[in-house]
Amino acid sequence: MEDNSILSSSLIRVRPRPEQSAKEAMDIALSKSDLSLEDINHCVSTGYGREMIPFATSSISEISCHGRGAHWVVPSIRTVIDIGGQDCKAIRVDERGNMLNFAMNDKCSAGTGRFLEIMAKTLGVDLDKLGPLALSSKAPVAITNVCSVFIQFEVMCMTSEGKNRSDIAAGIARAMADRLNTIVKKVSVKEDVAVTGGVAKNVAVVNNLKEILGVEILEFKKIDPQIIGALGAALFANERSQRG
Repeated sequence: MEDNSILSSSLIRVRPRPEQSAKEAMDIALSKSDLSLEDINHCVSTGYGREMIPFATSSISEISCHGRGAHWVVPSIRTVIDIGGQDCKAIRVDERGNMLNFAMNDKCSAGTGRFLEIMAKTLGVDLDKLGPLALSSKAPVAITNVCSVFIQFEVMCMTSEGKNRSDIAAGIARAMADRLNTIVKKVSVKEDVAVTGGVAKNVAVVNNLKEILGVEILEFKKIDPQIIGALGAALFANERSQRG
């Protein structure tokens, strides 16, 4: 970022080590803006392994970064639901984007992007097609299990029984939204509400979440929901740079 605007960003699949992911993502973002690492006044790392990034000036938790990033995009936001690849979080922020409260999922992956990756593979569809497939359902199935391993087995059984894939996909979206609801309720939802992370791109999950929570969920129309955490980190970096 520079002068309160985004110069560039990058999205990659994670590498085996956090420092590998960070370096590759940074190199791509820098190349897009014709900058080098020496041009960066302050770099904040966030997410898993944030303390291991050698070129970072400082580090901040992804919970604070997602709250700050979402609030910068839409200042009226007070509740952020971050659904990433490995975990999901509900975050309450104040009028300045500072975190007030948060709740996280347990060790089960059933409310995460990884869960959707497994379900898409089990159904034999691309991950980005899972949401639209669910929307075409006429009779969504009921997923009875809560553990991701047992859900996968349940989905495999439904597929072998010849159940419609769109109905199974709709059931998966509903089951995930139900799991997310138990986490979000812990922070007491306050509007406006937004979803960040890769799962924000699954329209079926988001639609089910709207219905269950009984609130509208705002969209980030011009900014990819997957970069919101990095955006928050850049905003914190700017503040720290100005303080010297």
